[in-house]
Amino acid sequence: MEACGVTAYLVLAGAIIIESLLLALLTWEHRRYVRSCMRNLSRHQPDGRVALFVPCKGLDLDLAGNLRAILRQDCDNYEVTFIVENIDDPAYEAIRHAMSRHPWVPAKVVVAGRAADCGQKVHNLLVATEHLSQRIQYLAFVDSDARPRPEWLRALVSRLDRPNLGAVTGYRWFTPDRSTVANALVYSMNCDVMSFLTRSSHHLIWGGSWAIRRDVFESIELRDAWQRTLSDDLVASRLMRSHGLEVRFEPACVVASPLDASMGEAMSFIRRQYLIARLYTFDWWLFSLLATTFSNLIWIGNLAVLTLSLLTGSPSPWIPITVSAMLYLVTVCRGWLRQDLVQTYFPQWEGVSRQIRRLDVWANPLVELAHWIGVVSSTFGRFVHWRGIGYQVLPGGQVQTIVRNDADESSEEEDAEPFLYAKAG
Repeated sequence: MEACGVTAYLVLAGAIIIESLLLALLTWEHRRYVRSCMRNLSRHQPDGRVALFVPCKGLDLDLAGNLRAILRQDCDNYEVTFIVENIDDPAYEAIRHAMSRHPWVPAKVVVAGRAADCGQKVHNLLVATEHLSQRIQYLAFVDSDARPRPEWLRALVSRLDRPNLGAVTGYRWFTPDRSTVANALVYSMNCDVMSFLTRSSHHLIWGGSWAIRRDVFESIELRDAWQRTLSDDLVASRLMRSHGLEVRFEPACVVASPLDASMGEAMSFIRRQYLIARLYTFDWWLFSLLATTFSNLIWIGNLAVLTLSLLTGSPSPWIPITVSAMLYLVTVCRGWLRQDLVQTYFPQWEGVSRQIRRLDVWANPLVELAHWIGVVSSTFGRFVHWRGIGYQVLPGGQVQTIVRNDADESSEEEDAEPFLYAKAG
């Protein structure tokens, strides 16, 4: 019986080591692809008018800096539509102030009103995209907590004319303000997820940085698909897959995202991300659950086998020690490859991020444990709390009920109809 247990342990350990090596190769390929794409950003020269949509809610960390970056894009032919739920949102005045400081950029604010049967962000996008100007050829989307580089918009839309390409997507790179454990955990987990993105992102879109041609947007009937849903990007991802359209990951469209979270906020964020993934892309959620489960089981198994060997003398303690050393070495190599990209993505942040980056390189097993806890915690439940609003979501992703706090009820009447604050540009 003991021999069977040791054999099972060795088989599992061998499988996990092979998996870790394959992930290391994928991380290396991500790094190679990113460096290749970032060598000559001046090549991105799109043709046609771009409509950029920015849903906003509340005061994101350094929102003013994010708005400045959005309004200072190195793109000759774009317009910006900011969308808020109501004029009482503190983001509303911040947006108007930013627009007044950039009068040369065509921009407007749409006050969309309250969502009745879908996520507030989805509702904002539905209102803002209802009446598109005939001159618009591309639609781009960015979150208010993102800070894109100046060439971001050009890079985002320049590849869209390629055949069978449905959308181009970027991703986030968290830039924590403080070197806390919570910030380091979220930062490291995000870096780990992003290392899976290479030339083709397997139809997955990240809603904080993506673009689509107008004809594709209309032909796949994305607005209809958004009705009664919570997630804008995962619904778009499902449509890309069903229509056989490729989604291209563009490294130049990775956006900085300021971060400062408590441990409770960090774990809540991780659970929400995976809960939404379970409701909309179950296969990717299941892959994450299995991958993190196996990765953590081998560390637990190593500790159990080492304890058994020290107590009984069988098997040799050098077996679990060797397995642990090999796995740890691979995680360190993956972490180093990921963090080496800071010089490519955001060199200005490199000097202030050393402590945060060290955890990703040297303490990845602890990060994997937190990652596992976050994925497992999303196994049950269908209630999502997002930006101060609660949503009960049905299997398949439709919003069943919306729960708001009492403070929001007083503004229901004035927010019933959308209206526009516009600035000519």
